[in-house]
Amino acid sequence: MTTLALAARSPRTRALSIVVAAGALALSAQLALPMPGTPVPLTLQPFVVVLAGLLLGPADAAAAMVLYLAAGAAGLPVFAPMGAPGLARLLGPTGGYLLAYPVAAAVAGWIGAGRAAFITRALAAIAGIAVLYLGGLAQLAVLSGSLATAALLGALPFAAADVVKAFVAAAVSGLRRRRTV
Repeated sequence: MTTLALAARSPRTRALSIVVAAGALALSAQLALPMPGTPVPLTLQPFVVVLAGLLLGPADAAAAMVLYLAAGAAGLPVFAPMGAPGLARLLGPTGGYLLAYPVAAAVAGWIGAGRAAFITRALAAIAGIAVLYLGGLAQLAVLSGSLATAALLGALPFAAADVVKAFVAAAVSGLRRRRTV
């Protein structure tokens, strides 16, 4: 699907896509694996964030992430099952990652939405993941008082899995593109 085709969707289709992406993100949060030694769980959320960007484009993907964050801040059980509820989650150790979701989805979409080349979509997904890390590590560094500690808690245990998630998102978005062309 080209970027022009992404923009040409009807308002109803766009709204439905945003709600579905927010719902997929909420579901992916429920598949959370606690990691020893870190307050950050392993989830499929980074995959869904960058996949939304690649499939929906930057504006709609960012809107889906904002909808997800608003639902979680309002107290709906959309965040991973471990950690503080509601708005307090955004102030805790995973809050920086969560708050980076709209920007990460937009970056992935801006670089890779509608692109034919796998490598472009993969680089877009990796760029989106990098934005997640920037947000997450910034908040962890503030909370822990050390960027090195933040990296040990919030990046090192997850980097390999997140690179795999980026490549899978790039591949999945290419499958969808081939079906719609």
